Amino acid sequence: MISFVAEGLPLAALPIIFRRAFRNARFLFMQKIGFAEALESVVGNDPRYQRDGYIFLRDALDFTTKQQKKIKGVSVRHVTGPELLDGVRQYALKEFGPMVMTVFDSWGIHSCEDIGHMVFNLIGAGIFGKTEQDSIEDFKDVYDFEEAFVRPFAPAKPERAKPPAQLPASKPATSSK
Repeated sequence: MISFVAEGLPLAALPIIFRRAFRNARFLFMQKIGFAEALESVVGNDPRYQRDGYIFLRDALDFTTKQQKKIKGVSVRHVTGPELLDGVRQYALKEFGPMVMTVFDSWGIHSCEDIGHMVFNLIGAGIFGKTEQDSIEDFKDVYDFEEAFVRPFAPAKPERAKPPAQLPASKPATSSK
């Protein structure tokens, strides 16, 4: 009979030992990987966007679901692309004020489509979920970043003073000679 040198166990006992060892360990393999670990993989695979941008996006999704719960009064199971973008806009303005564009630029975020790419990167990593109806197209041209993030803080343009009304042309003087 063949045996393990270290243990002196018969080779036939190997399947039993492995079954016992992995019976409890299988749950380790079935656990989802954490956000931090998934994020390292996402940023490694797509370096266009910074890690902090993804953290902001996760927080913006939480903000959006809480806002929708306040409005709808029920638990929100799914947020559409345009709904998330509206939440991103509101949350970014709340968190960063007039510095939104500077912060987003540092993270590589320049448009709604960038947010969409980030969302689909997180979907690919198993962090976010999606329905059959969800598409990257949902994030195209939803709003202009300049309009959404700069205009709210731009000083109001003073009304232009109206030009003076044209005076009627004077009549040529006539001589009385």
